[in-house]
Amino acid sequence: MHGQTDNYTYLTQAPIPKVIFTMAVPTVISMLVTSIYNLADTFFVGRIDTQATAAVGVVFSMMFFVQAVGFFFGHGSGNYISRELGARRRDNAEKMASSGFFQSFAAGLLILVLGEIFLTPLSKLLGSTPTVLPYTLEYMGVVLLGAPFLTSSLTLNNQMRLQGNAALAMYGTVTGALLNIVLDPILIFGMGWGLSGAAWATVIGQAVSFFILLYMSRQGENIAIRFRHFSVSWAQFKEIFYGGSPSLSRQGLASLATMSLNVAAGVYGDSAIAGMSIVSRISMLVLAVVIGLGQGFQPVCGFCYGAGMYDRLKSAYRFTVRMGTLFLIVCAIMGWIFSGKLIGVFRNDPDVIAVGVAALRWQLCTYPLTAFVIAGNMLAQTCRKPWRANFLAASRQGLFFIPLILLLPSWFGLQGVEMCQAVSDILTFAFTIPIMTYTFKEFAREQQAVKISSADHSPSIEI
Repeated sequence: MHGQTDNYTYLTQAPIPKVIFTMAVPTVISMLVTSIYNLADTFFVGRIDTQATAAVGVVFSMMFFVQAVGFFFGHGSGNYISRELGARRRDNAEKMASSGFFQSFAAGLLILVLGEIFLTPLSKLLGSTPTVLPYTLEYMGVVLLGAPFLTSSLTLNNQMRLQGNAALAMYGTVTGALLNIVLDPILIFGMGWGLSGAAWATVIGQAVSFFILLYMSRQGENIAIRFRHFSVSWAQFKEIFYGGSPSLSRQGLASLATMSLNVAAGVYGDSAIAGMSIVSRISMLVLAVVIGLGQGFQPVCGFCYGAGMYDRLKSAYRFTVRMGTLFLIVCAIMGWIFSGKLIGVFRNDPDVIAVGVAALRWQLCTYPLTAFVIAGNMLAQTCRKPWRANFLAASRQGLFFIPLILLLPSWFGLQGVEMCQAVSDILTFAFTIPIMTYTFKEFAREQQAVKISSADHSPSIEI
């Protein structure tokens, strides 16, 4: 609730800047704290040695995949929920919330079991070199225990956020992340557990987040998770797929891209893997703000699309792109100036710093293009434009990045590894322009149809 205003009225009538910032701030805080705890793992593990730092980078690609599953169910069910609430069909939203949650938890359990069974071949597949492999086995063997908690926590978080209750969703995510940060030095150094201490800190933090989010899902205007609402049907899964497959594409391909990056960097030694891993974490921290801003836009987008308010939807999109681009320009300038110090904070190794600075500066050049891509992806995903959303989600770290990481190093050596993400960002931006132009023309046609007909405004399916 926002004062005495219900979520529907607030999201469809309050001033756009106020609504987006109100929705975005808790999400940005959640994502920043999550990114900071990822950085904290890298920071504290970096005090052990270069191989340990590289191992965390290797396992990071696996964590991307686990997150992809959580986002698939969270965004898939959440986007449907927001449209149904916008169209005033709460019964459908309640069924979807419980079904999405329980399916997500089951998927996390499956990842845990299969991951532990195939731990060694999986570690090699993810890009572990012979010297890094023992560290990867130690770290990932523990981290996988948190998979069911992570997938279902991400699902709950996104369901609450897309209902317009981002502040409640923030509590669980932030508490777990802060606990992870506190436990890292205690378990790694105080208890003498080393790399496995960092892994246990992660699992404990994820479990705490899970239970807090489950409690928060019953507070305020949130739709409570109830087993009696759980069911499995083709209509439900189709809606989850339409709304969630872009997230699965984005995160799943990010996992594959990170794995490919580790393999490509591994040719140039453990320092190259460590340097690229650090840059990935820094980029995640910066982009977390823009993604959080975009996620603040999503509930506005979903409610307005469900209610047929196309002009308001367009205004909210443009505002999101402007704010995100401005922020990234500032970050690009500051990051270029302090790039050496940023990399050195995590691993004070000249070889690691040399690779990290070069890669970071390449990425900084294309940062300002990214807000347009991210906001466009989220709009297409929320408004149930699955093929466009999937293409945009897959482009930046998949359709373009993966072929480039295979080709550029053969042409430019280590510099090809360092420049790969920047080249991918340019190509993704170029393809996003015509896609968004077409989408807004389509909105104009839909808006005209709404004026002519008084039929259902939402393209949803009864479940």
